[in-house]
Amino acid sequence: MAELQKRKRSGAKTSRSETVTVRLGPRLRYFAELAARKQRRTLSSFIEWAIQEELGHVYLIEPLINPSGYDKPGFTIKDDMGRLWDVEEQARFIKLAFSYPDLMTHEEQILWKLIQENGVLWYADYLEPMEKWVWRIEEEAVNFDQLRKHWPVFVAVARGEKDRSALPKLEHLNPGSGKEDDEMDDYTPF
Repeated sequence: MAELQKRKRSGAKTSRSETVTVRLGPRLRYFAELAARKQRRTLSSFIEWAIQEELGHVYLIEPLINPSGYDKPGFTIKDDMGRLWDVEEQARFIKLAFSYPDLMTHEEQILWKLIQENGVLWYADYLEPMEKWVWRIEEEAVNFDQLRKHWPVFVAVARGEKDRSALPKLEHLNPGSGKEDDEMDDYTPF
């Protein structure tokens, strides 16, 4: 969950890439440098290319080989990159949570649980017979405006830096009650 870690940088982030420190043994580094020379690349460019190529060999969903002859193709990270990527960290997190929750770190799982349990972040349906809101926990029902607004608080609570009481709360109002509250406009769950 490196993206959730606070970055101490001055100025706006304008670089298209991020620096990652990689340890290579002398032998592997030597051969990587030779391969980079052969492709007329820098070592850094070669490593980036090699990682991108390898993403086509790491399966998120393994292919199924059926003895009756019908095969079901798997999905590699490279196959799913278009669906899983978003420029916003919050959107990437939601896509990962709904698509591959088994790949989430422990800290991400805590954050996801906090998000799932908080009605401020979800659109909902009001069930009149029961007189209660039912939050729709599905990717299309995420209130991204609220998620962006409260993201730092959710991250801090997931890390244990803040208490759960810091999380936003949603007053459960009956839509027909006639109660009007300007502050509640931000939290309207429908």
